[in-house]
Amino acid sequence: MAEVFNATDYLVDRHLRAGNGGRTAVVAPGRSLTYAELAGEVGRVAAGLRALGVRPEERVAMCMADGVELFAALLATMRIGAVAVPCSTMLTGPELGTLVADSRARVLLGSREFGPAVRGALAEAPEVRHAVLTGDDLTALPEHVEARTWRAFLDAGEASEASGEGGGPEPYPSWAESPALWLYTSGTTGRPKAAMHRHVDIRLVAELYGQRVLGIGPGDRCLSVAKLFFAYGIGNSMFFPLSVGAAALLEPSRPAPDLFARRAAEDRATLLFGTPSFWGPLLASGVPDGAFATVRQGVSAGEALPPRMFHGMRDRFGVEVLDGIGSTEMLHIFISNRAGRVRPGSSGVPVPGYDVELRDTAGAVVEAAGEPGELYVRGESAAVGYWCRAETTRRVFLGGWTRTGDTYVRNEDGTYTCLGRTNDLLKAGGIWVSPTEVEERLLAHPDVAEVAVVGVPDADGLDRPVACVVPMPGGKVEPGELIAWCREGLASFKRPRGVVELAELPKTATGKIRRNVLRELARTESLAEPGEPGEPGEPVEPEEAV
Repeated sequence: MAEVFNATDYLVDRHLRAGNGGRTAVVAPGRSLTYAELAGEVGRVAAGLRALGVRPEERVAMCMADGVELFAALLATMRIGAVAVPCSTMLTGPELGTLVADSRARVLLGSREFGPAVRGALAEAPEVRHAVLTGDDLTALPEHVEARTWRAFLDAGEASEASGEGGGPEPYPSWAESPALWLYTSGTTGRPKAAMHRHVDIRLVAELYGQRVLGIGPGDRCLSVAKLFFAYGIGNSMFFPLSVGAAALLEPSRPAPDLFARRAAEDRATLLFGTPSFWGPLLASGVPDGAFATVRQGVSAGEALPPRMFHGMRDRFGVEVLDGIGSTEMLHIFISNRAGRVRPGSSGVPVPGYDVELRDTAGAVVEAAGEPGELYVRGESAAVGYWCRAETTRRVFLGGWTRTGDTYVRNEDGTYTCLGRTNDLLKAGGIWVSPTEVEERLLAHPDVAEVAVVGVPDADGLDRPVACVVPMPGGKVEPGELIAWCREGLASFKRPRGVVELAELPKTATGKIRRNVLRELARTESLAEPGEPGEPGEPVEPEEAV
């Protein structure tokens, strides 16, 4: 007999049974809910979804700002046994429509501010029958779609429940293995695909990382730069705090340093979750040094955290940031540094409950410390696969192991250091070069705020490292000076051969740098130093050449 387990019961109902319904659960701009009030809101949204005819295991797509409505919608969808499909709010209408159509969702929930994207999506998703918007503008929607405002949606649900047609207040008796959440990958290098997660995965990441690594407790208040529509954000703002009766601090706006400093101070944040694309601008801002006095721990993911940012956050704001690596496929972080035991520049050590190993191009396990290999991870929170992507599923999920696509080295102390995406490594003059290593050197220069190093082919088709640099406010990029800076701190063959100045780096909705876009931008620039990468007296070692 399968285990009955509904993630909503774990995250909400059990706190009421324990007598903790009066604790603060969610704080959003202009609105705050206790656990008892959250349970009521989730119940109303669940009734609304049932009134629309949503059945267990059907998908409900969402394009909504981080707020009480989205928070309740995610929980309500899982509560009735359906599958929540939160989508990026940065997508265009046609892009959103591709995801909605792919998921076969019949219901699309949207926020007023994303009305244009929702309207554009409905034109691309003919299977959608119901659209619900938090605003009052229901014009310009396709004829095949029945549209309702959020208020009318809730009213219809209450009427249905009152008539006895609803499903009642109890969560649907889903199984631990039942589908609960689909999260679409960013799809910057290919077609977006939905990683399918179970109800039990939510409990696993909350307990393995949130409780055993972060030590999250009922008194914590979680503020996340990452939004609810992707794995890192939904763990930070929902799974972790609700798993222990703590509070989620939701912020729908873009993560400006001054805004998040104000929210952290006003709402007494204790856990601050960010990405390198947030820590960098924060350190370059005029935010007061005492702005994060209540924060006991910072967390970083999305891309490798440069040591400069770790030291900057600790020395200026008194916030120790734990860098780690996670993925949509694993639902959250599976390698992480530990409080008081950070090795700057590394992702740390495996999270309890996860195994990792490095493999070479032939698939053999790399045993020696310092030898690079592609990172594989094994853990119970892994997605069951990608929706309708059988071939890709077979390539990524291999006999209990998940292929990450990241190249790592294991250090002598057992920590792991990221060298970049496996397909982002560069070979200059027959020698492998890690973009991450070059980027760390450039970030140590006082004029560099952000940087990404990409490979650009020269006239002979050979890759040359090019640095795409965002200068510090008021700073100026001097290509020759930056190349010389790298010569001084790195082996000469690792230096960039060109420098491109940009106002900002193109990024995905998750804050990851879009290196494919940068390669195209860099192709239009002339290389500052054409020629061979080697220098006299710098022989290529046999083990480095292929």
